[in-house]
Amino acid sequence: MLAYDCEFLTFLTNTKHASKNTILSYKRDIINFLSYLEQCGIDDFNNISKVTLSAYTHYLQNCQKASSTISRNIASIRCYFSFLYSNNKIKSNPTSDIQTPKVDKKSPEILSVESINKLLSQPDLSTNKGIRDSAMLELLYATGICVSELISLTISDINLNLEFIRCSSKNKTRVIPIGSKSVEALNRYIKYSRNTFIKNNEETILFVNRNGYPMTRQGFWKIIKDYSKKACINKEITPHTLRHSFAAHLIENGADIQSVQEMLGHSYISTTQIYAKLSKSRLKEVYSKTHPRA
Repeated sequence: MLAYDCEFLTFLTNTKHASKNTILSYKRDIINFLSYLEQCGIDDFNNISKVTLSAYTHYLQNCQKASSTISRNIASIRCYFSFLYSNNKIKSNPTSDIQTPKVDKKSPEILSVESINKLLSQPDLSTNKGIRDSAMLELLYATGICVSELISLTISDINLNLEFIRCSSKNKTRVIPIGSKSVEALNRYIKYSRNTFIKNNEETILFVNRNGYPMTRQGFWKIIKDYSKKACINKEITPHTLRHSFAAHLIENGADIQSVQEMLGHSYISTTQIYAKLSKSRLKEVYSKTHPRA
């Protein structure tokens, strides 16, 4: 029977410096692959061929998995087998020439400024929960940070006097300015609400749940879903939607791409340029609808 090599987790953490979410995804993908191999009667890594891997790709396609999901699975498996081969745990690496399915690039979901304002106005500021939720939503839209970065922020990462936050991820630290609305929401949360949630006075995490523990991705995902329903926004809203909207709105209003790239923490400017393309598309759409001779 094929067993998952736990040393791979150490490799991902210490050598690849992968995030917790990446490690969990890799582990889940590999365990699913090992389960598939067991169903096929394969009980030795050295009996896995390129045909086996190709068959698994077709299996995932038949399971109606998205091309992005299949691509990630292949990346996980390739990384795992490279680790096994480098550590002399298999005789050859069957993934060396495996083809990764082409991923269809979808345009990011962008909310209008009107929809953003509706969403941000939903939390009830007469409750501690509403004050906390307002601070999280305002900060997410004000900075464009990822949800994993949002829930990892500590009290010391916030500077309300100078109006910026310090955000650290993947061995990189960036300083991002925050606007008056976000400063106001954070001030309100830290001054009046945070202490009503925390159980341990030594807790440094900025945003905590009702039990006093650090907010989770799933917890915040539920929060944003609930508020999007209350705001009657008929789109699939995720925390990343606010990140996309942040970038698109900045560029629409004249921000240069390099500055947006730095605030988002993109390694390559080509990743940020998609928002400029979206902005041009929207300008053309507005022009066609409003100009009398369009």
